[in-house]
Amino acid sequence: EDGSYAIPDGNLFVNKPKGKPEIYVMGNRNPYRISVDKKTGFLYWGEVGPDAASDSMQTRGPRGYDEVNQARKAGYYGWPLFVGANYAYNQFDYATGTSGAFYDPAKPVNHSPNNTGLQQLPPAQPAFIWYPYAASPQFPQVGQGGRNAMAGPVYYTDDFPKATRLPDYYNNKLFIYDWIRGWIRAVTMQPNGDFDKMEPFMEGTRFAAPIDMEVGPDGRLYVLEYGSGWFSKNEDAGLVRIDYISGNRPPKVGELKIAQSSGKLPYTFTALVEAKDPEGDVLTYKWTIGKETIETKVPQLRHTISQPGEYEVSVEVSDKAKASSKSMATTVYAGNVQPQLQVRVKGNQSFYFIGRPVAYEVAVNDEGDSVNRSNLFVSVDYLQGYDKAAQNMGHQQVSGAIVGKTLVQTLDCKACHKTDEKSIGPAYIQVAQKYAAQKDAMPFLIEKILKGSAGVWGEVAMPAHPDLKKEDAEQIVSWILSLADNKRVQKTLPQSGIITPTPKKGQEVMTLQATYTDNGGGGVRPLSHSAAVVLRPALIDARDLKQFSGFTGKDSAATRYLQFPQINGSITVPKVDLTGIMAIELLTCCSSADFAGTVQIRLGTAEGAMAANADVSWKRNSQSIMVPVQKGSNKIQDIVIIYTLKGKEQQLGKPLLKAIRFVPQ
Repeated sequence: EDGSYAIPDGNLFVNKPKGKPEIYVMGNRNPYRISVDKKTGFLYWGEVGPDAASDSMQTRGPRGYDEVNQARKAGYYGWPLFVGANYAYNQFDYATGTSGAFYDPAKPVNHSPNNTGLQQLPPAQPAFIWYPYAASPQFPQVGQGGRNAMAGPVYYTDDFPKATRLPDYYNNKLFIYDWIRGWIRAVTMQPNGDFDKMEPFMEGTRFAAPIDMEVGPDGRLYVLEYGSGWFSKNEDAGLVRIDYISGNRPPKVGELKIAQSSGKLPYTFTALVEAKDPEGDVLTYKWTIGKETIETKVPQLRHTISQPGEYEVSVEVSDKAKASSKSMATTVYAGNVQPQLQVRVKGNQSFYFIGRPVAYEVAVNDEGDSVNRSNLFVSVDYLQGYDKAAQNMGHQQVSGAIVGKTLVQTLDCKACHKTDEKSIGPAYIQVAQKYAAQKDAMPFLIEKILKGSAGVWGEVAMPAHPDLKKEDAEQIVSWILSLADNKRVQKTLPQSGIITPTPKKGQEVMTLQATYTDNGGGGVRPLSHSAAVVLRPALIDARDLKQFSGFTGKDSAATRYLQFPQINGSITVPKVDLTGIMAIELLTCCSSADFAGTVQIRLGTAEGAMAANADVSWKRNSQSIMVPVQKGSNKIQDIVIIYTLKGKEQQLGKPLLKAIRFVPQ
């Protein structure tokens, strides 16, 4: 209780004045993912090694290796004097830049002038498994390429329920994995713990950067996948569970789709699900709608709800042996129709132009109900990357404050509270001022709403709301806390108006988005809908062009250019509106010879309607080519820019494409 601890027996530097007694192992470079075999006490960890791709044995020492280490007792594991199977580095004098003899793993000595501990180190312990960037002759199963070793756990089948554990084959095997290479390997060990063999685990599966692995109490493996990108919101990131299923396998159930998830009473919806059975069995479908269940022989349900409310819909799919899988649940709303939004801009639907205002209008349709403009939230934002911005269309974040304010009006809250006047309970603005500075205000107030509260504001107790969804309570609290300070409330733009684009460097894509929340009622919560328009700069850098043929990528000063083809080639620019575009300018550089050719611009595909056709020529170091647009289009579609060389093929001096500019009238 006083925070003290005891040092266990068997550590590396017990009772040695120049070594800390807490140390169990030393000589680690970058230990990653640590696992303890609870039956043997052996310690396992992955070790991320240095980057050197080749040996320099005359001057510095071996190439880089990643390691999987096993410590059966306290020890020194080599770094920075050794790597891999005790491959020794040269002793090196940094003052003179000269290399000396190799370090001795039996008697390693730390001569560093910065060393304040022991000079004579314990004998170096070789790695349990080690591998370089190249193929490993000792462990060919690890492959080659980038590397980032991870270790653990050791699996014991008798620790877990028979129904959910892995086969006995994996008993006493060590699982290792690699974050870069995306594999998992099972390592068999001899009775004393020595390496015996290694084999693939789920060989046909490439994991998306596995960064952690644990065994659950059910004996299943749980793998955390970082995803394929570095420092980004990876769509393939996730926590996955690996089940071993012997014999008959349950059906695979896809996404449950409901086309119209809300409607006035009586509300009829159609639900569809994709399901396949690995053995090809005939399937049955048990649908759950709230507390009601319906069974069908087909993967489709048409159902009518006559009572207002929210209903969770899911389906359990079973094969003839009663093995089953269940879909994710989705919510439908009976008695209220989700409002619909449309964001319109005047003129070009693809681009904005610096210095030219953008006129916009938001249309709201709330079927049969009057539109409450105070529930409309309109904003403009600037993002990096057109693709990411486009993916976010239809997935905009609904303003929690607006939804929360509307939710309050549909619940019993209004019987006891007003926004800025005291009633039986405190005014919402009083609650906001009391808790706004409290760090845990959000979870604290959510719990009070869900579980009830008494004695804070007087004798009248606030009842619990156990049936209220936690996410709804969070939106209510978001609105309440926003009342404490008007600066915290993001102001909405008007329903229609004019915006002068003001992008910042690195965030050039303009997103105009709107959210509307209806008033709910009749036992149904308020429903929201979002819409957006994404406009990109009229200048598209060559590095952002992903679809091209004949052109070749060329890096220059960390900027990617496209080199013009020797004879012909094409570039596809996706989702372009040519409304109001009078020309397309090709910005080039670095031509060391004269060139001539033709440029065609086709709509949709390379065989589509001709939008432009021009003869072009470059003189040495000319900067741009202007291609007049002869036929526009009033819809958004791909355009294909086709270049054909005139004259003899030339190998050298071809121009580089830096960017494409869409020039307005």
